[in-house]
Amino acid sequence: MLGIVRPCRHHLSPALHRRWMAHLCGTCLTLRDGHGQLARTATNVDALLVSVLTAAQTAGPAGDRRAGPCPARGMRTATVVSGEGAQLAAHAALLLAAGHLTDHVDDGQGVLRHRPAAALTRKVAERWSARARATAPRGFDPAALLAVPARQHAVEHAGGAVTLEAATAPTADAVSAAFAHTAVLADRPANLAPLAAAGAAFGRLAHLLDALDDLDDDRRAGRWNPVDATGAGVAATRALARRQVEVLGATLPAVELPSPHALDARLAHRLLVHETGRAVARTCARSEQPSTDQPPHPGDGDPRRAPRGFFTGCAAAAGLCCTGQLCCADPIVGPWSGQPRPNPCASCCDCTSCGCDCCDSCSGDGCCCDGCCCGD
Repeated sequence: MLGIVRPCRHHLSPALHRRWMAHLCGTCLTLRDGHGQLARTATNVDALLVSVLTAAQTAGPAGDRRAGPCPARGMRTATVVSGEGAQLAAHAALLLAAGHLTDHVDDGQGVLRHRPAAALTRKVAERWSARARATAPRGFDPAALLAVPARQHAVEHAGGAVTLEAATAPTADAVSAAFAHTAVLADRPANLAPLAAAGAAFGRLAHLLDALDDLDDDRRAGRWNPVDATGAGVAATRALARRQVEVLGATLPAVELPSPHALDARLAHRLLVHETGRAVARTCARSEQPSTDQPPHPGDGDPRRAPRGFFTGCAAAAGLCCTGQLCCADPIVGPWSGQPRPNPCASCCDCTSCGCDCCDSCSGDGCCCDGCCCGD
């Protein structure tokens, strides 16, 4: 599952988290119904944002349906989102996944270095692109999404200086088109411009964070990465990513909604304003780790920060959140020292369920999660 917006249940109220899951499951099942079981692997937690935006702009009851048991839900039934918003989310997810597969084949990453695996993967990507092109939602032109791989390849092989803005433009334009089309589906033409701007900011943000996440691997493999290729460096890339979050926060209030306090409207605000900020913080924290060919030893460096990837399970015994950040004000005694200690955050951190950063502020008495907005 791809994407940067991954809210844990401690960042959303129970109602908002159920609604987020309804959009997620709706996107997954729409992929299954339209393109087969394999297409469900293209489910993208960022693509479902267009489903949320469509529902937030639509007056009247949401187009929901009852879904049967699913292993991902513990074989429970659920109410999931359906309709044109879910179709657009599935369409975008499939095209973005096809682009990712093509990119990985071109780079020869991992098993794709071998011709049989590369040929099979490219065939899947071409099939997904063709199916998505033939089943585009009402009035949507998939040209921007289909052009992403070719445009990105042209940028990476262009001579001369390339800026971060130019390197991320293909993704920004594709997401901008998808976001803007939610206004068409909801019959709100006044929202086209602000949603296009928000989509461009989100697309650029996703590309920048992906570049920061892949920087060490790309350096070791000698692959093209905009952070180094543009000469911008890590600091400028982080700064540009933070500006995209600011653009989202400034643009979303201009979107006209039938009910700003409706569930989908509040969910859109939480995901696009708050969770994007958390995504930047997570990625920047990880990119602060030293770049080496081998992961650092758990005891090296600052004992208050765990090396990325060291904790595969819950870090409660160390008093750390899954991001490896300090969870309480007391000195940390790591699990490698043989002196486990009670974790004051155990009541608010569900570290086994996702890589969350739900402990944002702490006191000597323990840890308290950051407050929610919109009355949640």
